[in-house]
Amino acid sequence: MKNVAILGFGCAGYHCAMTLRGEGYKGDIHVFSDTELPPYNPMLTTYYAGHRLPWKGLFPFGTLKGIASSLRLTLHTNSAVERLDCKERMVRLANGEAFPFDTALISTGARVFVPPIPGLPKNNVYVMRTPNDAQALRDRLDRGDVKRAVVVGASMVGIKVAELFQRAGCACVLADLAPSLFPLAAVPEVGEELGRRVEAKGVELKFGVGLSGIRETGDGLEVSFGEEKLPADAVVLAIGTRPNLDFLDENGPAVDRGVLVNKRMETSIPGVFAAGDCSSGYDIQSGRHQIIGLWANAGYQGVTAAGAMLGQSVSYPGTLLHNITHFMDMDFIGFGDVKAQGEIIRYRNEGFFLYAIRREGKLALVNIVDNHIISGVIKSFMSRKFLGSCEPISPMQRVILLRNGLNEDIIRLLESTELEGGLIHG
Repeated sequence: MKNVAILGFGCAGYHCAMTLRGEGYKGDIHVFSDTELPPYNPMLTTYYAGHRLPWKGLFPFGTLKGIASSLRLTLHTNSAVERLDCKERMVRLANGEAFPFDTALISTGARVFVPPIPGLPKNNVYVMRTPNDAQALRDRLDRGDVKRAVVVGASMVGIKVAELFQRAGCACVLADLAPSLFPLAAVPEVGEELGRRVEAKGVELKFGVGLSGIRETGDGLEVSFGEEKLPADAVVLAIGTRPNLDFLDENGPAVDRGVLVNKRMETSIPGVFAAGDCSSGYDIQSGRHQIIGLWANAGYQGVTAAGAMLGQSVSYPGTLLHNITHFMDMDFIGFGDVKAQGEIIRYRNEGFFLYAIRREGKLALVNIVDNHIISGVIKSFMSRKFLGSCEPISPMQRVILLRNGLNEDIIRLLESTELEGGLIHG
């Protein structure tokens, strides 16, 4: 192996390059990126937009020049990849240039989904994914002329954007077709509880409404949800993301939403790997392939891909779906399958609320409100169970749970293999 191509340079791409060099690889590493920005964390963009993080804080690995120098990378920036030619083992760019590769990593990440709304205005409609997106919204907020805002999408990003408007003193509506907050991570009961707390902070929620149009008016925008029309000075679309895979063709690796990979992060094309938000990796709970768009997950996958490129015996066992977010002075943590059916555990302790579903002797879902400290213990316990471990919660983990709001009864219930019907505790 003399020539490695890394397509896209986010968390996964960086960790792949870093691992290759750390393991002694001395060949060429060509990095292809459609931007001149260094790897950034998309989940930090709202913090920058709200003046809670400096610009350089978006880039945890440093400057692109510094990274390229330390890892001896050949950069191709502002270079859109037109096609990954797997037959000829060539990376073909939109400008006509082509570069050979022996092995390649697809780590092109994801982009914001913008619904195909006819006549979507170019002004005053924002998204939130990249540092440039964050800069655009920050500049608009700094102008101080947003009095009414609409955020479409009750997602982790959507609630953080709504918080930006709330903190700026703007009247804000957060709308979604779903029935409650965080529909992909929170069961309706927990989503509704969070919704009540958000409304108490002054954000208006509209659920069960689908976006049907946005048009410019004389003094701003008009946002339509069916027959209902809302005035707005600014609209932010936070509906979701789609993987960046437009450069793949029928001769490329197999795709099911994301690029399908095995536990070595290798695709259906030998020597071609994928990692991060564009890859469909292994969900240890369901046993199926799924895009799991998490920063840490992308890093681990990049490390695994590098090891596989070097011929090492590596395996990434997969991960458990989870979401952790802090907003408006509250926390939400979700683990597992939000559609799971089974026996229910509920536990309340002042503002702390835990909702769990047990199925076939294992925790299938846990939602936690306002107690992020216990989240690591819960995730570790659930992950071990899905990987086949019979070990109970360890004594040290038990102490963490006891010191942070749980009691012995509820801990035993979380550990137990059977429950007698649904349970409400506390």
